[in-house]
Amino acid sequence: MKKFVPYEKMNKKQRRAIDKARRGSWQGISPVTRVAETDKTRYSRKEKHKKGGGDDSLPFFVIPAF
Repeated sequence: MKKFVPYEKMNKKQRRAIDKARRGSWQGISPVTRVAETDKTRYSRKEKHKKGGGDDSLPFFVIPAF
C-alpha cells in the first residue's frame, strides 16, 4: 500500500504528473471568454452618445458691448 503524501510536499515531477492527469480537453471548444450578442431593444449608452445633440447643438450668439 502506498503511503499518502500531501500535494504540497510532493516533488515537482509528481505534482506535474497529477496536474496533467487532472486536466481535461476542451474537445473542440475555444476557452476564450465570449461576449453575448446584445438585444437591440435594450438601453445602450453608446447609442445615446452617437446621436450627439444636447447643449452643443444650440446656436451661439455673441453680443458686442458698446
